[in-house]
Parts: sequence; structure tokens; C-alpha cells
Amino acid sequence: MSGVDRLNVPEFERPIVELEMKIEGRRMDLANVADNEEETKSIQGEIDELEKDLKKLMDSVFEKLDPWDRVQLSRHPNRPLTDDYLAALFDDVQELQGDGNFKDDPAIITAFATFEGTKCMVMGHRKGKTLQERLKCNFGCAHPEGYRKALRKMQMAQKFKLPIISFINTPGAYPGIEAEERGQSQAIAEAIREMSGLRVPIITLTIGEGGSGGALGIGVGDRYLIMENAYYSVISPEGCAAILWHDAKKASEAARVLRLTPNDLLELGIMDEIVPEPYGGAHRDPRRAFDTVRTHLQKHLKELMALEIDDLMEQRYQKLRSMGKYIEVAA
Repeated sequence: MSGVDRLNVPEFERPIVELEMKIEGRRMDLANVADNEEETKSIQGEIDELEKDLKKLMDSVFEKLDPWDRVQLSRHPNRPLTDDYLAALFDDVQELQGDGNFKDDPAIITAFATFEGTKCMVMGHRKGKTLQERLKCNFGCAHPEGYRKALRKMQMAQKFKLPIISFINTPGAYPGIEAEERGQSQAIAEAIREMSGLRVPIITLTIGEGGSGGALGIGVGDRYLIMENAYYSVISPEGCAAILWHDAKKASEAARVLRLTPNDLLELGIMDEIVPEPYGGAHRDPRRAFDTVRTHLQKHLKELMALEIDDLMEQRYQKLRSMGKYIEVAA
């Protein structure tokens, strides 16, 4: 992590980052005394002890993460984003812009690409990394034209018989007046309806935030995967807390009752598989995270492409019908 990034981490991770910075500082000191054997031995001994302390600290933090901690990790400033996965996992990426009606929305990227030799359509929410990119991408909150763009490209994928891989990472669809004027809810509803009936394999992977309709707009598929420290919810914890308790500071409690963690979602039958992350989160070892995602996508894509289309559609229908749990109350 760079110095700037280290200033903007979850509170529970700060002691770890501070200790890592201290170790790095002592390593720099070690390089400066390479000609002094006694000083080298002393500093190396100190580094060894600090590394033991670091491991103990990381164990104490990362082995007892609560739902709110995972929400914070899903938003981590150094967490790999859709563009990072595109660069690491896909070849021949050719971005496709515009909704054919109004304009392009940078908050959603759509592209032709090749994944491990298989041509596909890939799409995902785009948050941006720098302040300028985040403003341009509206922090991953898509407008109606973003969902219409995605739908247009999904229909193109069906025409060319290409599987679809969708990366989900949004706090929610943009709720502004102009978005509502241009038909935000209709755009999302149409995307959900059309995705449900596309006669090509669809894999969705939630890599960070899975916020409500904003996630669903490109989130209907045959296999639903989620990263270990991502979440998927009808509303953000802060929004839920503000509505239920009129206090956004109760987000931690809201995260618990919303049951938005990967384990909860797996139990509820919403997600099909949890993709493990490197110890401490994907931001601590992005390359390893990419390799793990590649393995899981390969497995599911191979299974789905081996199915007859009618069987694929029936499985998708049954999956959608079985999602969630409910109780019927007699009248």
C-alpha cells in the first residue's frame, strides 16, 4: 500500500498497517547498515520479533470479522476493482460503449473479451480509483443508460452465442432526480427480465458491494459467486440503520440483521459459491485473488457450456424460484 492509501483503511486494520509500516522502516534501516555486522544482526532480530507480533495481530483481527467488518473490507480503497479483474483475467478486451439511445455511462463497463481461450461478453460496475475517476464513474452508481447499455450488449452476446461474465460492485443504482426522469426503475426491471431469458450461460461474481437493484441490473445468471469479503443486500447497512433506527451510526447492527455476508447468502440459497480471498482480504494479495477467481470461473464456465440450452434455462428457472427463504402464514 502507498502512504496515501494507508491513511484510508478500516479502523480495525489500522494497527496492522502501522506495524507493517514500522517493519518496512526497520528494513530500510537494515539496508543502510549492511556493512555493520553487529548492527545488522540487532536490527534483523528486531524485525523478526515485529513480524511475529504482526502475525499474532493479524490472527486476532481477521479470524473474528463481524458482518460490518466485511462490509468495510468490501469497500477497501485498495481492493481490486472490475478493471483490475479485466486486465488480469481476460485477453483481447474490446470495450463497447453507449446505450444506443442517450449516452454512455462509465459506471458500467461492457466488452468483448477472451477468457482462457473462450470468447465472451464481460461486464461490470466501474468505481474508479482516483478522485477524478470516481467522480466520472459516479462511485459505481449507474444511471439508466448504464443498464440499457448492459442490456444491449447482453442481447448482442445472445446473438453471437457468447457466455456472459458479470462483475458486481456497486453501493446501488444512482437515485438522483435525473436518473428517475430517464426511467431508472424501468431500465433495471427490463434488464432483470431480459437476463432471465437469455439463452447463453451467465456467471455473476460479486467482488465488493452488491447493492440492491443496482446489483440486480446486471446480476441475474446461472451461477452466483461472491468473494469472501463481499456483501449482497437489499439496502446498505447505513441506509437500513437510518430507516429503522433513524441513526446511520447503527450500521454495524444493521449489517448483522440484514444477513448480507457470503455465508448468510449461501445458507439462504442466493449464492452458489464463496470464492476464498487471500488472508486479510483481496487487497493484501491481488495476484493470488485473481488466480483464485480464474480457477472458479473456469470451473463454472466449463460446466455451464456443457449443458444443452433447454437444460440451462430450466436450471436457471429453478434457481430463481428457489432463492431465499420464507414462511407461509395461514389466513
